[in-house]
Amino acid sequence: MNGLINVDKPKGYTSFDVIRKLKKILNMKKIGHTGTLDPLATGVLVICLGRATKLANVIEAKGKTYIANFILGSKTDTYDIEGEVIDRSDVKVTSEEIKNVLSKFRGEIKQVPPMYSALKVNGKRLYELAREGIVIERKSRDVVISKLELIEFNEKTQIGKLYCEVSKGTYIRHMNGLRRTQVGEYLVEDGFTIEQMEEMGENGDLTFVTSVEDSFDFEKIEIKNEKQIKLFLNGNTTDIGSM
Repeated sequence: MNGLINVDKPKGYTSFDVIRKLKKILNMKKIGHTGTLDPLATGVLVICLGRATKLANVIEAKGKTYIANFILGSKTDTYDIEGEVIDRSDVKVTSEEIKNVLSKFRGEIKQVPPMYSALKVNGKRLYELAREGIVIERKSRDVVISKLELIEFNEKTQIGKLYCEVSKGTYIRHMNGLRRTQVGEYLVEDGFTIEQMEEMGENGDLTFVTSVEDSFDFEKIEIKNEKQIKLFLNGNTTDIGSM
C-alpha cells in the first residue's frame, strides 16, 4: 500500500507509537512520519506508507501552525509541564507586556535546539543525553516565525494561549499544552484519530489513506507519445501538454 494519512495524534503518544499502531492496523512495515511531535503535543502528524515514504522530507519541510497553551511563573528542566520545576517567579505580567515581547520573536530568528528534543547528534537523540545529565553545545539554526499572536490571557491566573505559524525546524517550548493544527495543506479537522482508524480497519475500510496523487494540488498532465514517455522516464525535459 502506498499513500499518506493525516493523523490527529493524541496526547501521551510518541510519533513512533502512532507508527506502531498503524503497522498493526494496516499489517505493513514500511511506514514513516514527517516530523516528530512530543508526547505532550497533539494534532497533525502526516504518515507516509510504502513508496510515499520518499515524500517524507518534502512534507516535513512545509510550514506548520500551532495553538500553544502556557502558564507563567515557573521554569522546568524540560521546558514543558512534564519536567521538574527548577525556578519560580511571583512576577505578574499584563497582556500588553506579553504582546510587546512576542514582537521580538517574529520574522527570521536564530534558535538553539533544546536539549529535550528528538534532534540527533552523533547518532543519539538529544533528549536521551539530557536524561543522562549530559548537556552538549548546540548550534543555532535559522527559523521563521510568520505569525505569533496572543489568543487569550488571564492576568489573574497568568494562563494564556498563543497562535503560531512557523517554518520547519522551529521548537515551541515553555508550554503546558501544544496542538499542531496544520502542516502545509493538511488540516487537523481532516485528521483521523487512532480509535477511528482502528474501527475502520476492523471493518476493512481504509479510506483514511489518501493516494499520493490525491495528496498534492498539482495540475495533471498527459504524456502524448512514446518518445515523450522515454524522455520523461530518463529524467529529461519534454513538451508535455496539459489535460
